[in-house]
Amino acid sequence: MDSWSNPAYRPSEGLTMTTNRPKDPNERSDPDLLTRTSWVNAELAYRQIKKGRAQGNTCALWMRCHLQRYLHSTGCFIQLHCGKVLFVGLLVLSLCCIGLKTATLETNVEELWVEVDGRLGKELEYTRNIKGAGSGTTSELVIQTPKKATNLLNVESLLLHLDALLEATKIEIEVDGLTWKFSDLCFAADFPRTENAFIDLILEDLLPCVVITPLDCFWEGAKILGPNPSYNTGNDFFGKLSWTNLNPREMIEKLKFAESYFPVEEMEETFDRAGIYDAYMTKPCLNPYDEECPESAPNFYSKEIPDIGAELTNGCSGFATKYMHWEEDLIVGGVKKNKTGHIIRVEAFQSVLQLMGEKEMFEYFDQTSEVASVAWSQEHAKRALETWQRNFSDILNKIANDTARDNVYAFSYTSLLDIMKDFSSISGVRVVLGYVLMFVYACVSLLKWNDAVHSQSGIGMAGVLLVALSVAAGLGVCSVLGIKFNASTTQIIPFLALGLGVDDMFLIAHTHGEIGQSKIPYSEQTGECLKRTGVTVLLTSISNMLAFFTAAIIPIPALRAFSLQAAILVLFNMGSVLLIFPAIISLDLVRREDKRLDVLCCFQSPGTTQVIELQPQSQDVEAPQREASPPPSYSPPPSYNTVMHNTITHSSPDGGHTITTLAPNDGAFVQRNNSISSSGSPSTTSSRQCLTPEESTTCRDRCVRAQRECLSWSLTCFATNIYAPSLQKTPIKVFVVVFFLVLLILGIWGTVQVKDGLDLTDVVPRGTKERKFLEEQTKYFGFYNIYAVTQGNFDYAGRQDVLYEYHKAFQRVDKIIKREDVSVRPFWLDLFRQWLSDLQTAYDREQQDGRFYEKGWYDNATAEAVMAYKLLVQTGDVNKPVDMEQANKIRLVDDKGLIYQPAFYNYLTAWTSNDVIAYTASQANFHPIPNFWIDDKNQANFKIPKSQPLIYTQLPFYLTNLSNTEETIKAIVNIRDICDQFSARGLPNYPSGIPFTYWEQYINLRFYMMLSIICSLVVTFIVLTVVLMNPWVALIVVVVLSMILLELFGFMGIIGIKLSAVPAVILIMTVGIGVEFTLHVAVGFITSIGNRNRRMLMSLEHTFAPVVHGAVSTLLGIIMLVGAEFDFVVKYFFNVLAALVVIGMFNGLLLLPVLLSFLGPKGEVIPKDNPDRLATPSPEPSPKPRDRPLRSQRGRVYPRLPSDISLSTITEEPTQYSSHEIIVQPEVVVETTMVQQGASGGNSNSGSRNNSPPTSASSTPPPKHVTRVKATATVKVEVHTPLPGTVDQERSFKSKRRKLKELETATNSDSDESKC
Repeated sequence: MDSWSNPAYRPSEGLTMTTNRPKDPNERSDPDLLTRTSWVNAELAYRQIKKGRAQGNTCALWMRCHLQRYLHSTGCFIQLHCGKVLFVGLLVLSLCCIGLKTATLETNVEELWVEVDGRLGKELEYTRNIKGAGSGTTSELVIQTPKKATNLLNVESLLLHLDALLEATKIEIEVDGLTWKFSDLCFAADFPRTENAFIDLILEDLLPCVVITPLDCFWEGAKILGPNPSYNTGNDFFGKLSWTNLNPREMIEKLKFAESYFPVEEMEETFDRAGIYDAYMTKPCLNPYDEECPESAPNFYSKEIPDIGAELTNGCSGFATKYMHWEEDLIVGGVKKNKTGHIIRVEAFQSVLQLMGEKEMFEYFDQTSEVASVAWSQEHAKRALETWQRNFSDILNKIANDTARDNVYAFSYTSLLDIMKDFSSISGVRVVLGYVLMFVYACVSLLKWNDAVHSQSGIGMAGVLLVALSVAAGLGVCSVLGIKFNASTTQIIPFLALGLGVDDMFLIAHTHGEIGQSKIPYSEQTGECLKRTGVTVLLTSISNMLAFFTAAIIPIPALRAFSLQAAILVLFNMGSVLLIFPAIISLDLVRREDKRLDVLCCFQSPGTTQVIELQPQSQDVEAPQREASPPPSYSPPPSYNTVMHNTITHSSPDGGHTITTLAPNDGAFVQRNNSISSSGSPSTTSSRQCLTPEESTTCRDRCVRAQRECLSWSLTCFATNIYAPSLQKTPIKVFVVVFFLVLLILGIWGTVQVKDGLDLTDVVPRGTKERKFLEEQTKYFGFYNIYAVTQGNFDYAGRQDVLYEYHKAFQRVDKIIKREDVSVRPFWLDLFRQWLSDLQTAYDREQQDGRFYEKGWYDNATAEAVMAYKLLVQTGDVNKPVDMEQANKIRLVDDKGLIYQPAFYNYLTAWTSNDVIAYTASQANFHPIPNFWIDDKNQANFKIPKSQPLIYTQLPFYLTNLSNTEETIKAIVNIRDICDQFSARGLPNYPSGIPFTYWEQYINLRFYMMLSIICSLVVTFIVLTVVLMNPWVALIVVVVLSMILLELFGFMGIIGIKLSAVPAVILIMTVGIGVEFTLHVAVGFITSIGNRNRRMLMSLEHTFAPVVHGAVSTLLGIIMLVGAEFDFVVKYFFNVLAALVVIGMFNGLLLLPVLLSFLGPKGEVIPKDNPDRLATPSPEPSPKPRDRPLRSQRGRVYPRLPSDISLSTITEEPTQYSSHEIIVQPEVVVETTMVQQGASGGNSNSGSRNNSPPTSASSTPPPKHVTRVKATATVKVEVHTPLPGTVDQERSFKSKRRKLKELETATNSDSDESKC
């Protein structure tokens, strides 16, 4: 039976007092009940409004009282079964963490930033479906820049560049037991097949890899092509062949005199069309003293160093001059020219080594002897290519040492993917250290230095661990659901989720500490904590969750994955904080009730409450009889102004008298306003005066008070005593408004300065070769290879003019590399038409010479003219494919430059099969692949198979000087405009290439970001309006959130952070984090009673500490990002997140309170009598007793009648504290009076319910001094109404009668009288 609210009271010990006493006798056990009624008990506020004693928002109170009822029941259940709830909760979270095993990290840019079901996504899907995954070529880049000098136009620099490329061509790797060389993996030109197997074998081994390099202007460029070592033909006629000594024209001349049959004319025509003449034999030697320098070199005899600048002017050409001409923008950078247009200075060289795609490599080696030992697959080819690329980067980046003249940097596509993978991976060390800092902060911030029992460090640390486990569990569920991780999720989500969860944890812990100081029954403290904070936690969590779910409408996969993961983690945090964390609090209540130390719960507090007995149980003195007295009328309790000390009154060792002494560790503990007058003689001396020093406050008292104030200082004290009162002052408010207006203006200006883009140098670790390469490549070249792709459902044969116009339209794009005549490089239809035109010219010439007759040709006709004749007789009709009569009636290419339409696809078969070099150089990549047909002059094979209609072709272009995102986006937009223009004309087409995959996202990024932010704000507004039933406060919160967004966006522009996907994600989640900074303050404001200033103060008093703790803990969580080796992590993650926390905290704790004090809505409860508090409510009527037989009835039950009379002398606890009893809570005053001998005295009797003077008994006093002890009690009556149906009226009445009788017996005993 809890007869006393004071836990120090024990009935068997008689009247006791404790040092931990209320400061005010009238202080309620729950002081917030009448000033923050809707926060503490919305049901009570709702009833008061219904009774007409107050006015307010009944809809909001009705909703909140139902939510509070459920939360209170949940909290009480959790407290009752705290161990079971904690075990089950941790078990469920641990099981969810197992899902992390299925986590996948997505680093493919196409899968992350390409809009789902968008234009680019459909284009990439079309390409994959047509060409297959892994098709195409990859470019491996080598860049050389000077270390000190600014000019690379010297032999030493070019020879260093040559050494680097030679090292690349010598790289050999071993994968799956197979050895691969550069010549095996490179993209090579192709020669047409001949009827001579020996010649075909020689050409295949001599087939050079395509290498774009400035060295092609010199003979040394041949060394790169190899073969190395020289190819040994085994024939004295050819000897050892390599491109350093191979002169194709001389070889053709030798073959003309060979005895074996060889189609010399066809090969000569092929070489002539490709521009393969002398290859490198007539180019100058950089080192004319080189033993291999050919005599045909122009400086062989003079030994003069060539004019490097003049040779590089207008670019260089490979071994096939017509198809392999490298523009100077592609191979040299930082160019300066003289007035005549010749290059006089170069600051950078660039070479490009092209490798096959994994699909091409698989198909090339499939069914060959080289891969017979393994189960050859495309995955094997991919591993071989990636391994070679990694070795390429590692080896070439070590070429230029400290003694080298220049810097050499190499970069491969695989290196970029590896960097992106490293960037996207979670740094376990940083995350763990961040969480440890949060852990330590939670321990320190919730520690009470002067009260180890009521300290909350343990639950703070447990809360951080719980939220961390909740984050891991949520990510595990995300993995099971198939949501992939990416850079934005791995770098942001752990800290975002922890920050949001810890904020709510601090709020609950702070409220739990406040409740611990009240007189709420032990069994309901967890329920009361959830009742007060659960609604706000639910509101913030649901707002965040719905906002993130709404943001998932963005079709960008990375942003969608982030939004879904954030929403799921918010859901897990909400469940953990509302269900599992209260179980931890309940266990902490057990520790607190047992007076054990915080954290070190195995030890009991040595400073437990001291109990002082005022009436020792003496066996020698018989207790005098009490006289019954009527109940006194209520009078206000007395108050005192002297400093009180703890005293102990006990019997002397011989039992003859009493002794009153100071208690151990005595200190001032209560201060009253006036003293009690003694009933003794005027000469009496109060023992309180004897125990009190002459001065009211000593130096020791002041030191003790200062020590206690120092140890008890907290953020709540700061907010209550300093911060909130300062904000109530008008000058401060004006300053805050002006300050944030200035911030708003700066934010708007900074927003305009924000540029789109993401520098690749930011995602590469500092001090690496890859980072330096990207810096130099962006500075000097900005080179990218792109394609214009044409699709099916287009008449290629009938609308050739549209294709020519489409190709010519790309001349308008400034960043596309052009030829000297400002025209773009020819595409496949140009080469196709040129081939046919050359054939037509040969046929016309020889037909006039009489080498052809009506249905055939003579032996003196050339192979070129014979092929033209075979093409001219093609009709394109599958029923009648050949018409010999039309050879002289049609032309392969008409006067308008259009290919003969009916036989277009017959001609296409012949061109791709017989002009392989041109087709390969065009990079047309036809699909479906054209049929194969080889011409033989000596055979009358007129039937040329017709190829299938084209559904995929490519037009290659080179983009250069794309040094920043703005230029890249501008080029993308220009190209897209061209594609859209011709799509409207019936030519389905689209661009393809790295710039579109990486940078096209920025075209619509702002739109999708704004759409997501607006959706989040709208959802937040709707949720707040529905739950709070207060659109005005919801609007104020949304306005402050918009201010936070604008200020953060402006901050990014001021410090130069560009808008990319990651900052966009942070801006989107700003709404969620901002809700944590603003909503608690806003809810605290509308749930308080008073004017706006008073409600602002009360709101800050209760929410300032948890909001600050949440902000600081979040900052500590991300502080470890400062040490990241990626500048991107520091610049885009730490700086932006830290700015978000600081800006959000300032707006939530500074701007929002001021706005609420000016424009805040009315409180949910407005009393009619007292504007600052709710009137003391009258007790509710007792429920009607249930009709049930009474087992025994010694007394009569008098149920109370319904009454609305307000009892000013009786206070009412809310109905959840259900009992039917009278609680007497004594406040004891000790007064010891010394009486001279001869004075009249007597026993002093005082009942616990009687404040009347004690009765006197006539007796002859002994000749000794008498000590009189008077115990005065202030009676506090609390009427509690039981919930209907929960109390047995009969048993309760009898129980109360019995308890009251025991209480009367215990408290009405008289004081002992001792003689001095």
